[in-house]
Amino acid sequence: MDTQRLLLVVALGLILFMIWDAWEKYQNPPPPQNQTLAGNAAPRVEGVPAAGRGGVPEAPRARATAKPAAAPRIGVLQYGDRIEVRTDVYHAVIDSFGGDLRIVDLLKYPVSVDEPDKPFRLMNDTLPHLFVAQSGFAKRTPSADGSLVAAPTHATRYQVHQTRYVLPDGQDALDVDLVWVSPDGVRFTKRYTFRRGNYLIELREMVENPTSRRWHGFHYEQLQRSGETTKAGIGHTYTYTGGVIYDSQDKYQKIPFKKMAETPVNKTVTGGWVAMSQHYFLGAWIPPQDAHLNFYSLSLPENRYILGIKHLEETVVAPGESRELVNRLFVGPKLQHLLEKVVPGLELTVDYGILTIIAKPIFWLLEKIHAIIGNWGWAIVILTMLLKLTFYKLSETSYKSMAHMRKMQPRLAALKERYGDDKQKLNQAMMELYKKEKINPLGGCLPILVQIPVFIALYWVLLESVELRQAPWILWIKDLSTRDPYFVLPLLMGATMFIQQKLNPAPVDPIQAKVMSFLPIVFTFFFLFFPSGLVLYWVVNNSLSIVQQWYITHKVIRD
Repeated sequence: MDTQRLLLVVALGLILFMIWDAWEKYQNPPPPQNQTLAGNAAPRVEGVPAAGRGGVPEAPRARATAKPAAAPRIGVLQYGDRIEVRTDVYHAVIDSFGGDLRIVDLLKYPVSVDEPDKPFRLMNDTLPHLFVAQSGFAKRTPSADGSLVAAPTHATRYQVHQTRYVLPDGQDALDVDLVWVSPDGVRFTKRYTFRRGNYLIELREMVENPTSRRWHGFHYEQLQRSGETTKAGIGHTYTYTGGVIYDSQDKYQKIPFKKMAETPVNKTVTGGWVAMSQHYFLGAWIPPQDAHLNFYSLSLPENRYILGIKHLEETVVAPGESRELVNRLFVGPKLQHLLEKVVPGLELTVDYGILTIIAKPIFWLLEKIHAIIGNWGWAIVILTMLLKLTFYKLSETSYKSMAHMRKMQPRLAALKERYGDDKQKLNQAMMELYKKEKINPLGGCLPILVQIPVFIALYWVLLESVELRQAPWILWIKDLSTRDPYFVLPLLMGATMFIQQKLNPAPVDPIQAKVMSFLPIVFTFFFLFFPSGLVLYWVVNNSLSIVQQWYITHKVIRD
C-alpha cells in the first residue's frame, strides 16, 4: 500500500467517524424526564433534594413559614418583579421570585454576523432553551432546641428596591440587592455584584438576626437547564452540552443529562465547582475552595435538569449577630485566559478531548500569532506554515519515498503485465524489486501518521475556541467558525488534493486507482460545510505540500 493511499484512507476514516458520532448523538438524544427522583416523599421545594437526596434536609412539617400568595408562572417557572441589569458586557434579568438570575444576554457576542446588534442569549427562563441560576437555604424541619429555621429558597419571593440598574460610566461595580424578612424577623439580603468588563458575578448572602434565638441553615446554589441536544449533520460535529463537575480528587468530569436522570450525582467534596457547559459558553457556580460541599443532580418534568452544590457546613447566626456567605457565578464565553484565573480546572470546559495535551500548545501559539497580526485567518495561515516547517524533515522522508515509488512505476507496471492476476507472484516480485532497489514502500507512512494527531488537535482548536467565533478573515469570509458561504475554500481544497494525487504514484491495481481518483471529490463534498478556518488550514497545508513534493519528486527523478 503506498503512502498517499494510507493517508487518504485514514483521513476518510476519521471524517466518517466524526459524522457517525454526530449522527449517533442526533438519533439518541436524552429522553425527556417526566418525573422527579423516586423516594422523595417529604414535601420540598422543587429542585432541592430532600433528605438522603444530595444531603439537603427535609422541608418543614410541623411548623411552616407564612405562605405567600401564589406567584404567576412564566412557562415552567414562577415569576415576580423583573429586575433589569445592564453593564458593558451584560444585559441581565433577575427575578424577585427566588432571586434567580433568569436572563443573560452577552452584549459583546452577537447571535451571528448577520445580526450584529442582537446579543447572544446564554441564560433564559422559558422552554425550550431554559437555563437559570438559583440559590437559597434548604428548608429545615423545626429544631428541637427552638432555633429559628425559616429561610428563603429559590421559591421565595423577595422584595426589591428598584427594577432597573445600569452601570454608570466611570464606575467599576454595580450592586443589586433583594431582601426577604422571615416571620420571625430574620433579615436575608441577596446581593449580586456585577463588575465592569467581567463575566464573574459575585453573590453575597447576608443573614441578620435581631431576634433572641439563634438561626441556622444550609446554603445551596444550583443551575437549572433544559436537556437540549446538538443536532448533527455533515459539517456540524457534535459538541458537548451538559453538566460538568470538578473537584480536587477526580478533577474534570462530564455529567450528561442522561446520566443525571439515570444515576443522580451525590458526591461529597472539598472545594470544586459545578457548571452547565455548551459550545463556546458556560455558566458555573464557584463556592469557596475550602468549603465542605455536596454535589447533587436532579431530573425534573418538562425535560429539565439540575446540577447543584449544597454546603455541608451549617451557617449559624447567634442572636443580635449577622453572617455573610460569598459565592461566585461565572456566566459567559469560554475565554481560556479568563477561565484559568477564575478557579483551577475551569479552562477544561474548552473541550479539546483526549488530544488536549497537543491542542493547548497549538492554541497558545495561534493566540500569540494573533496578538501580533490581529487577524485569526492570517494567524491560521502562519500557524500552518510553522507546523509545516516543524514537520519538514518527516514530510521530506515521506515524499522521497513516494518519489522513488513513482520512479519505479514503469517497472511495476511491467510486473503487473507479466503476472496478470496472479496476486501472490506479483506481490513476491514487487517485494524483490523493492529489496533490490532498497525502497521501503511504507517508508512514508510513519511521518504521515505522526502528523494526523496534530491535524485532529487543530480541528478541535478551531471548533472549540470561542475566540474564532465570528472572526473574519478576508473578503467573503466573515466567520471562520462557519462554512464558506460561497464554497471557494472547499473547492480550492479539492483542487489541491487532486494535484497532490497526480504527484503521487498511482496504484498498480486499476480498480484502486479509479477509487483513489474519486477521493478528492468525496473530500470536497465533506468539506463544503466544515468551518472555513479548518478548510483554510487544509488549503494552505496542501499548497505547501504540493511545492515541497514537486521539488523533492523532480530532484529524485533527476538523480
